[in-house]
Amino acid sequence: MRPPYRLDLTVEALRRVRGNVVDIMTPDGRYLRALSNSGDVNVVEVRQISRDRLDVRISGRAARAHVQTIAAMLGTEVDLRDWYKRANHIPWLKRLATELRGVKPPRYPELWEALCHGIVFQQLSIAAAATIMQRFVERFSTPVKHGVIPLYPFPRPEAVADAREADFRDTGLSRMKVSYLRAAAHAILSGTIDPAHIDRLSSEAAISELRTIRGIGRWSAAVVLLRGFGRLDVFPPTDSGVSRAMKLLSSNPRIDEQKVLAALDGARGMLYFHLLLGRLRGIRSLTND
Repeated sequence: MRPPYRLDLTVEALRRVRGNVVDIMTPDGRYLRALSNSGDVNVVEVRQISRDRLDVRISGRAARAHVQTIAAMLGTEVDLRDWYKRANHIPWLKRLATELRGVKPPRYPELWEALCHGIVFQQLSIAAAATIMQRFVERFSTPVKHGVIPLYPFPRPEAVADAREADFRDTGLSRMKVSYLRAAAHAILSGTIDPAHIDRLSSEAAISELRTIRGIGRWSAAVVLLRGFGRLDVFPPTDSGVSRAMKLLSSNPRIDEQKVLAALDGARGMLYFHLLLGRLRGIRSLTND
């Protein structure tokens, strides 16, 4: 594992909200997750035992096959020296990076999950979208117990592709977003969109490829690449929440966002996670005033 590393911050950036029922952080600092694939469910438990060491325990069949998945999800091997170097040249961002030092870029374990988040969170506040996502997960997933804690594996694309309209009732999803989720499920199941192929493409080419899925625009495609593939050279465009957070944290209502992104270059994706954590933690101004 490449230090500096903080499991608590990384999982917080992955979860987005406390109501996340898929990615669980316990009060005693354990990250819990149920991974479902091919009918099997593996339960993952991760604890940080030192600044450069995690204790990872995976139960279930073929547990070793998930070790690399967990490492990618928690960004353990991501080298962020370029991020810290570039952030140091922007005073307010240097302070934010120092306060959140150790957060690594989290990733969803599968393209399917990234697509679902990219669709559900479109044009909604984090709180509203997270509530809908929780209802969606609870409707299409069956929890497993880890001690007394229920863990929900993320719903499989088969469940969504085969669902009836009535199955989506009370989730809060619009009919349009239901159709987008179904389109994404069919694209995954048919092999029309192949994550290995996407991974080989440049970020710009990958965005174009992802946009062939109905309902995936440029913002959603950027979110999918950042949160699903760990592409730190992308940054979700025209994100009003991000824009507000940047103005608040910099204490500059006229901040040139494009200039900041240009200065961060290939590390700009880390700004997204820092602004997210800044908002979640109620961090306000980071100037000397």
